[in-house]
Amino acid sequence: MSEFSIPFRLRLSLILAIGIAFLKMGAWLWLGIYGAIALMWSLLLKVPARSLAQLLGAELIFLSVLALPQGWEKASFLLLRSLISLLIMNSFILTLPPHSFGIALKGLPLPAGLQEIVLLAGQYLEILLSEVNRMKTAAQLRGLSGTGGWLRYVSSATIGALYLRSLDRAERVYAAMTIRGYQGQFPSELKSTPKERIWLTITIVMAAGLTIASYS
Repeated sequence: MSEFSIPFRLRLSLILAIGIAFLKMGAWLWLGIYGAIALMWSLLLKVPARSLAQLLGAELIFLSVLALPQGWEKASFLLLRSLISLLIMNSFILTLPPHSFGIALKGLPLPAGLQEIVLLAGQYLEILLSEVNRMKTAAQLRGLSGTGGWLRYVSSATIGALYLRSLDRAERVYAAMTIRGYQGQFPSELKSTPKERIWLTITIVMAAGLTIASYS
């Protein structure tokens, strides 16, 4: 999948995730087909298995709290459907090159002004995550290893420091962009190639077919 652009991979992931979201409740067969597609997607993207498992595990704990009150049968379908959707989206996110999340978001079919907002939000989200990782490394160097130590380190004071550090770094990034001629719009336009458009059309037809078939 390396020959395909990042915006194309995002669109493909979203098409599959939306198709899964509209599946009929209890359509296990069609959910299983989507599950096979999700596994194939993660293999094509060559996702780091350990990082993917850790991320899915953390998300599954949160989803279990929300789904279990719905009853066991309904909750099991909701959890598996959510897990397959997360497998698709996490596979995309974990294989993104550095500083490309905003570029991927800009590839969505959104109005120009909203695209700029989304692109900047993605860029500054990466800044925030970078600062979180730096603070986590600092905590480990101070002997606060493991989940418990990290949670003790993250207090209201450190969250405030994180906000200030992220804000300061974001201001420096924005100043550098302004010096380089940024005036509220990015000049580059991301357009799909004919090959990508064909694959998007195939994926839309396939996802629509599977989802509609679950209601028959």
